[in-house]
Amino acid sequence: MNDQQKAIARTCLEGASDNTLAFPQIVAKLMEAGFESYAINFRRSTGTYYLPDGENIELPAHRVDAPVAAALDTARLEAAIREAQQMVPGYTYEGFCRKAAQAGCAGYIVSFSGRRAVYFGRTAETHVERFPGR
Repeated sequence: MNDQQKAIARTCLEGASDNTLAFPQIVAKLMEAGFESYAINFRRSTGTYYLPDGENIELPAHRVDAPVAAALDTARLEAAIREAQQMVPGYTYEGFCRKAAQAGCAGYIVSFSGRRAVYFGRTAETHVERFPGR
């Protein structure tokens, strides 16, 4: 992984955290830089960005200010996802992460080639969200 790719991963994580980049912009930037996927782990407060050959960079992410609930509540998680997709007034990525954790989401993996995000709970329960338009 070259320095430019590392910088792009950092820029995307920071852009999500400070609400200057929306999910579609982040996906486009990472794909253009050659990334295959990324994972956000709420319990470890990390973001990991993967190239197709397995090379990766793990970056510190903001700490979610809510514990991850014991069970995955997909209805609550889907509501948080819809707010993010619709960019409802007052939406922030930090708020999304808090709502996701309160809904029992421990983290998520985004696959560009699979065009989906897989959200997972503490007991490996999952919710698959396909990219809009598919």
